[in-house]
Amino acid sequence: MEVILLERIGRLGQMGDTVKVKDGYARNFLLPNGKALRATKDNKARFEEMRAELEAKNLAAKGDAGKAAGKIEGKTLVVLRQAAESGQLFGSVTPRDIAGLLSTGGVTINRSQIVLNTPIKTVGSFKVPVALHPEVEVTVTVNVARNEDEAERLTRGEDITMRREQTDEEAEKEAAQKAGEALFDPEVAEKRRGDADGAETSAEAAAPAEGEAKPAKGKGKKKAKGETAEPGAQ
Repeated sequence: MEVILLERIGRLGQMGDTVKVKDGYARNFLLPNGKALRATKDNKARFEEMRAELEAKNLAAKGDAGKAAGKIEGKTLVVLRQAAESGQLFGSVTPRDIAGLLSTGGVTINRSQIVLNTPIKTVGSFKVPVALHPEVEVTVTVNVARNEDEAERLTRGEDITMRREQTDEEAEKEAAQKAGEALFDPEVAEKRRGDADGAETSAEAAAPAEGEAKPAKGKGKKKAKGETAEPGAQ
């Protein structure tokens, strides 16, 4: 189907261009949303009459979009979600979620302006474009984490899908905690005493008794010179 664009549409053309698009795209999106007219002789004449009004309207909308862009350009959003060890979310982050977080401070963002082809389904940091106007687009950062600590690590540029190595301070703290638990847990304390006693007993059994003769080297006693062989021996 051929249509006349009433505004700039990315990858299609500028306002006033006559372009050919798929019928479904025209019927389901361009025509009902007032973004295009069927390219008929009457509509071409109608567009020329509307051109000045459409250009003025577009200029005003572009100005409003520019103001909104200044408020959200480069903004970082934090979204906390439950997720598995692998980082897979128990759910997803959708354009509606992002639009809701951006719609603050006098800025209203529609979910259709969030350029996100598929919902976010893993933890991590994501760059998401926001189309405020056909000629105004900005990018925001969406940090998806399981808790505030992970969100801070994402802000520092860390990869939260990798297990963080334990620091010396954390290792000492963990050891002290385990030692404290042993003092109040009779079973743990008894087990440790049993392990220590068993190790001491094994060490004592392995050591030779004081004064004990060491076994003679060699396989047997050497026969005396000239000793007569036993009867029957060859």
